[in-house]
Amino acid sequence: QLQLVQSGGGLVQPGGSLRLSCAASGFVSGYHVLAWFRHAPGKEREGVSYISTSDGSTNYADSAKGRFTVSRDNAKNTVSLEMNSLQPEDTAVYYCAVTYYSGSKYLFDSRMYDYWGQGTQVTVSS
Repeated sequence: QLQLVQSGGGLVQPGGSLRLSCAASGFVSGYHVLAWFRHAPGKEREGVSYISTSDGSTNYADSAKGRFTVSRDNAKNTVSLEMNSLQPEDTAVYYCAVTYYSGSKYLFDSRMYDYWGQGTQVTVSS
């Protein structure tokens, strides 16, 4: 069993920055991708970014490109999401997730993920 514990988030003004972190514990070997999703009220859960545990390759949703940066620390089994230039439309509950799926497609599909963090609220408002 693997557990994901998130930290960070909160309230920030438009244009501000936040950093989210996600620490994995338990049976931490074997997963291939760590990802961040978000779920805003009235919208479907959306993939934001993901990073490979093997080669560190990353991918971002169009909404996150140029503003968000995903990083990992394999030794500490953590993944972080640095979010800059935040806007009200970034307001959502953010989740980290891991998948044991080893393919390269469908990694923004939440159904591919095996374990999820508890979620953390990010609110962007003046």
